[in-house]
Amino acid sequence: MNKRIYVAGHNGMVGSAIVRRLQACSDNVIVTQTHQELDLLNQQAVENFFAGTPLDQVYLAAAKVGGIHANNTFPAEFIYQNLMIEANIIHAAHRHGVQQLLFLGSSCIYPKLAEQPISEEALLNGSLEPTNEPYAIAKIAGIKLCESYNRQYGRDYRSVMPTNLYGENDNFHPDNSHVIPALMRRFHEAKLNGDAKVVVWGSGKPMREFLHVDDMAQASVHVLNLDKATYQAYTEPMLSHINVGTGVDCTIRELAETMARVTGFQGAIEFDAEKPDGTPRKLLDVTRLKRLGWQAGIGLEQGLAETYAWFLASQENFRK
Repeated sequence: MNKRIYVAGHNGMVGSAIVRRLQACSDNVIVTQTHQELDLLNQQAVENFFAGTPLDQVYLAAAKVGGIHANNTFPAEFIYQNLMIEANIIHAAHRHGVQQLLFLGSSCIYPKLAEQPISEEALLNGSLEPTNEPYAIAKIAGIKLCESYNRQYGRDYRSVMPTNLYGENDNFHPDNSHVIPALMRRFHEAKLNGDAKVVVWGSGKPMREFLHVDDMAQASVHVLNLDKATYQAYTEPMLSHINVGTGVDCTIRELAETMARVTGFQGAIEFDAEKPDGTPRKLLDVTRLKRLGWQAGIGLEQGLAETYAWFLASQENFRK
């Protein structure tokens, strides 16, 4: 029997990848709503949508996201909007009998100085990175919402915590994007302008793990469709989230050098150590996910090349 599946945030990078994955692997009915059709910050509007839309599964990929600069500049919006979106959707899903839901969080839920690689058990065991603490607090609340509805009402609401994501439909805004799209745009424009150098924020020493969004979508569908007994065998009622990553990291310097190769920029790369570095290292322990039968398949340079090809095509389409 085909399922009716609502993907919240289907126009975003992760949500659109989940839609592509669902369309490729099943004949299920995919339900989507644009922001104009449904304001997820409006509790009554979300309630009305769930009341009038029979659903079997929900992927909660809607969120307000951004890089260090955006999180530092708009902390109130980041905590408020993310809390409201997840609370409205999870509660309405429960009220209207949706048994299966997948909440998409972020690896920033973990303490700034967590032992590496970071296991799921590190949650709530230390202070968060100050630059994105409000966003992280909201994502932690989403995990606990899912666990609370499971414990009290027997729902099957699961949570996945991805590492740094990139890929098709990413945000390439120069001021409020994450590191990969920001660097990709900067290197691309430097190549077009014939610039002699590109300046990268920070020292270049922090280490980061990067996951292609198509891998994230595949992992998300895999996790939500595991049978309940298997999922519960590898999780705990109050420690139920699952890390999603590659298990491999690199320095920001190495990322910048790879980006230069992918974009064809041949100038110098300089690092502005007066700009913030953020967390020194953030590598996820993906043992739990591997035991559940999934691991990433897209390497970083391959993923960056595919993303750059999409970026170039989208620029060309925009000009048309």
